[in-house]
Amino acid sequence: MKLESNKIEDYLVSDSIVDWKAQEVRQKALDLTRSLTDDIQRVRTLYEWVRDTITHSSDAGVDIVTCTASEVLCHGTGICFAKSHLLAALLRAVDIPAGLCYQVLRLDPPLNNELILHGFNGVYLASLKKWIRLDARGNTGSINARFSIEEEHLAFAMDLSAGEFIYETIYAAPLKCVIDKLSKYDERKELWQNLPKPF
Repeated sequence: MKLESNKIEDYLVSDSIVDWKAQEVRQKALDLTRSLTDDIQRVRTLYEWVRDTITHSSDAGVDIVTCTASEVLCHGTGICFAKSHLLAALLRAVDIPAGLCYQVLRLDPPLNNELILHGFNGVYLASLKKWIRLDARGNTGSINARFSIEEEHLAFAMDLSAGEFIYETIYAAPLKCVIDKLSKYDERKELWQNLPKPF
C-alpha cells in the first residue's frame, strides 16, 4: 500500500463528499463509539455497522443513487463507493484517519472483457502504527468481507491480470471519475450501464 498524501491530516478532512462535519454523520459516529476505549474497537464497530446496516443498493433492489456520506446515512443505502464515503466520514468524525481505495474488476457477467472500479477503504490504526484495508460493500452470496488486522478479507479477490497493482494507493479524497458518475445519475439502473472505469 502507498499513500496519496504523506500528511496524515489529509485523511481527516471533512469535504463535500466525506462530509463528517454534517451533524447527523458526526452524531452517528459518536453514538456508535461512545463506550469504546481504543481505535481498533472503534474501527471494527463502525466498519461492521456500515457493512451490515447500510444496504448495498443493488443487493436491496434500491434504485436511488447516493454519493455523499450524509446522503448514504440519510437513505440507508449506497453502492460500494458511497458506502466507502460514509465509512471514511464516520471514522474521521472520531479522529481516525481514513482514505479511499479502488480495485479493478471485470464486469460480471463479462461484457467485452470490460473493466470497472470497486471502492473500499484504507484505515490507519495509530495503536498499531499501520494501515489496513476494509471493504464495507456488504456480504451476500459468496462475498464474505470482514474485519482483520492481520490479513485482508475484501469483497473481491485481487486480479493482477486486471491491473490490480495500479490500485495500491490509499487516496485522501474520492476519485473525480467516481464522483462524476455518482453525481450524474439519479437512478442506479442508469448508473449500472456506465459505472466508473479505470483511468
